[in-house]
Amino acid sequence: MNRRRLVDYVQLGFYWLSGLSVLLVLLAIIAYLVWRGGPQINLEFLLERPRGTPLGSAGGIFPAIKGTLWLVFWALFFSVPSGLVTAVFLSEYGSRWRIAGLLNLMIQSMAGIPSIITGLFAYALGVVQLGWGISLLAGGLALGIMIFPVIAVSTRDALQAVDNNYRLLACSLGVSELYALRRIILPRAMPGILAGILLATGYAAGATAPIMVTAAAIISSSSGAIFEPVMALPYHLYILFNEHISMDNAYATALILVVILLIINMMVLWLRSWQERIKQK
Repeated sequence: MNRRRLVDYVQLGFYWLSGLSVLLVLLAIIAYLVWRGGPQINLEFLLERPRGTPLGSAGGIFPAIKGTLWLVFWALFFSVPSGLVTAVFLSEYGSRWRIAGLLNLMIQSMAGIPSIITGLFAYALGVVQLGWGISLLAGGLALGIMIFPVIAVSTRDALQAVDNNYRLLACSLGVSELYALRRIILPRAMPGILAGILLATGYAAGATAPIMVTAAAIISSSSGAIFEPVMALPYHLYILFNEHISMDNAYATALILVVILLIINMMVLWLRSWQERIKQK
C-alpha cells in the first residue's frame, strides 16, 4: 500500500468517524428524551392545558402547541412574501443593479444577528411604538424578521440552481422574463423554495429569545387573537426547566419539540432530494 492510498484511507475513516459521531450524539439525545419524557406523553398531556401548583406540574401542553403554530403562521406571513420577492430580485434581476451586492451583504448580516437582538427590536417597534403590547402579532413580527434571511437565501439559491439554459431558451423564443419566471423557473425551483420555507419554519418553532420579550406568557389560551399573548413550546420548556417545576414534563415537552423539528427537517431533506432529481432530468 503506497503512501497516497494510506492517506486516502485515513481521510475517509476520519470523515466516517465524524459523521457517525454526530449521528450518535443525536441518537443519544433522542434516546435520553424518550427515556425521561416518553412515559409522560399521552392524550391528556397533548390535549390538556397546564394545571397544578406550581402551574405546569400537571396537565398538558395543548395551548403551547397552539401558540407555537400561531407564531409560526404569523412569522411566515411576515417573512415569506418579502423573502420571495427579495430572492427573485437577487437571482433574476440583481446582476443589473449595483445595489444587489449591498442587499446580499445586508441579508447575510441579518442572518448573523443574535435572536435576542431581533426580539428587542420587535419589542421596541411592535410592543412599544405601535402599541401592540405583548402579543401574538409582535411575536410573529420578531420571528418573521429572524427567519427572513433563511427564506431569502434559500430561495435565491434554489432559483440559481435552475439550469440557465431554460432562461436562454425562453429569451431566444421571445418569451418575456416574467412569463418564463412564472411558468418555467419557479416551478422547477419550487422544491428548494419549499425546503427553505420548512427550514425557516423549524427555526421559528424552536426559537425562545425573540418571543420572551414580545409574545410569550406563562399561561394563555392561545386562542389566536393577534393582540393577546400566547404560550409557546420553547418558552414553556424554559419555564419548566428554569423554575424546576416538573422535570418529567419538561423532558416530555422537549421530546415533542424535537420530534416536530425532526419531521420538518426530514421533509426538507426529501424536498431537496426532489429538487436534485428535477435538476438532473
